[in-house]
Formats: sequence, C-alpha cells, structure tokens
Amino acid sequence: MTEPKRGRDVLARQLGVGAITALVIGEVIAVGIFLTPAGMAQSLGSPLWQMAVWLVMGGMALSGALCYGELAARFPQAGGGYVYLRRAYGPAVAFVYGWKCMLVMDPGITAALAVGLASYVGYGLTLSPAATKGIAIAAILVLALVSMLGVRLGARVAQWLTAFKLAALGVIILLALLLRRGDWSNFVPFVDQHAGSVPLPGALAPALVGAFFAFGGWWEVSKLAGEARDPARSVPRALALGVSIVTVVYILTSLVFLYLVPLERVTSGETFAAQAGEALFGAAGGRVFAGIVIVAVLGSLMALLMALPRVYYAMARDGVFFRGVAELHPKYGTPARAVALQAALASILVLLGTFNQIVSYFIFVTVFFLGLTVAALFVLRRREASNALFRTPGYPLTPVVFLIFVVALLVLLAGNSPLQAALGTGIVALGAPLYYAVYRRQASVRHE
Repeated sequence: MTEPKRGRDVLARQLGVGAITALVIGEVIAVGIFLTPAGMAQSLGSPLWQMAVWLVMGGMALSGALCYGELAARFPQAGGGYVYLRRAYGPAVAFVYGWKCMLVMDPGITAALAVGLASYVGYGLTLSPAATKGIAIAAILVLALVSMLGVRLGARVAQWLTAFKLAALGVIILLALLLRRGDWSNFVPFVDQHAGSVPLPGALAPALVGAFFAFGGWWEVSKLAGEARDPARSVPRALALGVSIVTVVYILTSLVFLYLVPLERVTSGETFAAQAGEALFGAAGGRVFAGIVIVAVLGSLMALLMALPRVYYAMARDGVFFRGVAELHPKYGTPARAVALQAALASILVLLGTFNQIVSYFIFVTVFFLGLTVAALFVLRRREASNALFRTPGYPLTPVVFLIFVVALLVLLAGNSPLQAALGTGIVALGAPLYYAVYRRQASVRHE
C-alpha cells in the first residue's frame, strides 16, 4: 500500500471492504437505536409488527444500497451523490444538492450529533450550557483533525469505534438472555396490538418514518469511493454488508429492550433505554448506556467527518466552489480544507444552538434527493454504456421498490409538516440561480 505523495492532487485508494463496512455501520448506528424502539413500541403495540417494520425498512435500505453500489462502481470518485446527479441530470442539479449539503444538512447533522454526545457526557454531572457546547465543539474538532491526518487513520479509528459499539450491543443482548433479567410474557400478545396502541394502518406511518431515520446515513459512505481500493467490488459489498448487519442489530436490540421492559412501562426513548439499562446493570444502568451511546455517536461523527467533506472537494474540483478546497494536504493527502470547512460550520451551529430546527426544515428535500439519486440509475443505464463489475441485483425491481418507499415517505413528511417541507425546498432551490449567476461559466470551462 503506497503512502500519499507530497504535492499530489488525487486521493489515494486506501480503503478496503472492512474499513468501508465499518464506516457504514459507524455512520448508521448512533443514538437512534436507543430512542426509536420506544416510539415504535408505543404506536404499534405489537412485537411482530415492530419486527416487521425493521425488516421492511432494512429491505428498503438494502435496495437503495445496492443501487448506490452500482452508481459507485460506475463512477468511483469522491463525492457520491453529487457525482451521480451531475452525470445524470447536469451540473445545476448537482450544485443545488451540494449547496444543500454544505450549508445546511452536513453541518446541521454534525452539530446535532455532537451536542447529543455532549449531553450524554454530562449525564449525572452538573454541566453549564457553555460547558456542554464546549464538549460538543471539542468532539467535532478532534475528530476533524483525525480525518485530516489521513484516511487510513480515520478509517482505523472508525473501525475500532464500530467494533466497540457492536461488542457492547452484543454484550447487552447476551447478558439479557443469560441473566434472565427480562420476562418473555412481555411479548404477549405477539401479533395483536397491545391495549391503547394506535390502530393499524395509522400506527405504521410514524413507525416507518422513525425506522427510516434510524437507518439514515448509509448513502453518505459512497462519497469515499474515490479512496476505495477496487471500488467496483468493495463499495457495493460494503454497503450491502453494512446495511444487513445494521438490520440484524436493530432487530435484536429492539427485541431485548422489549424483553427487559414491558410495553405498558414505555413512555419515551430516553426512559426506555434507561429502564433497559437498570434491568441489566442496576442503578449503574443509565451510566452504562450513556457510555455506549457516547461511543456510538463518536463513530457516527467520525464517519461523517470523513465522508461529507468529499462533496465540497468534488465541487471545488468542478469549479463550482472555492478552488482552494480542492487542494489536498501535501503530507497526508486528505482534503483538509474541506474537512475544516465542515467542522467550522458545525461548530458555529453549536454556538448558535439552532441546528435541530434547521435540520428539520431540510429533511424533506434530503429524502427527495435520495430518491432522485437512485432514479439516476435508470437515466444512466439508458444513456451510457458501462462495463462496471457490479450491477444492481433484481434491476429494475430493486430501484422501483426503493423509490416507492421514498415517495411514501415524502407524502408522510409533507403531510405532517407542509410548511417546513415547502420552506426547506424553497431555500435549497435558491442554489439554482446562484449557480447560473456565478458558477455556470466556471463549470463549463472545467469540463471542456
């Protein structure tokens, strides 16, 4: 394996299947698995239906991952969705996507995770709001520095964090069964809904949305395709394997939580996790679970700070962003300026404290772009011949199934928060006139 050469301007291919799989798992498994099962249990009121929702959304994620796998095999470059959208729909659509990522979602989700991590660090301690923000910013800056020091170092840290979080969840599952701290009667009735649950099919809507966001983020790792060894094979395999592992982990964790805590005692995500922890570890259970959540969120932050800046790097190389962001670090061969940009914007949002509301306005358009990217597979297959070594299994059914779920989610999101969806879409759309006014000529010159 060769080290990055000084002064080189091309990302080195250093990531194998194991590293990319760890990044997928690390990106997806964060605080969601500790919060989502409670809402699902409350609304569905049936262990069978809860498992069915995890399986359905796991299937949706897997179908999308397989589509992204073919796109990554076709275009094994840094940038992921930005690259695929540019090839399928042109630079303007890709720019609007990058505009959304850079200014809104990427720093917003990074700030949200960092503050969530800081709140768990302060569990049981008396921390001022300023101290909590300081911990959040420190976490962002330290992990950003790790990402800048080399993709192999960042991947190694992500692998260790992923291994630790999977081992911790595995220990919880095994201890719950071996110590018999739960009650199998909590699964009765298994099929019928528990008294007080939301009637079907109405209960499925919030459960499906919650499960989708618990799986969120697997698509981001495709942005590292430019640094994958043998990307036509490694990226599709890692995406499929990572999503499959996450699905199994989510199902087993939800079952164990339900085994430890009866449905009638479920009130919120935080209390559900705390109750499960107390059932396993006694009074120290809350602290044990807080520690696991901290590691889980650290893994997600590490993956985010490695994958997301590759979009700004790709945009700068295309001439639609500051050219300096396209420069790689002369020693470490990483897009250090792009990483620094994301870390700086996320830190500013932490200081402002408005990121949760900001992110909520752009969920709808993020899901829309996810569907548009998978739909690009139809456009590219019709327009461009490809000798890619990976082709989506079950095509065209696989992307069609994924897009059906995306449309359903968009309807649910728009119906639940129409003003947020409209405002978020409108703000993102402002990137189009900016592109035509400022960057169109630069992009044209770059691709001549």
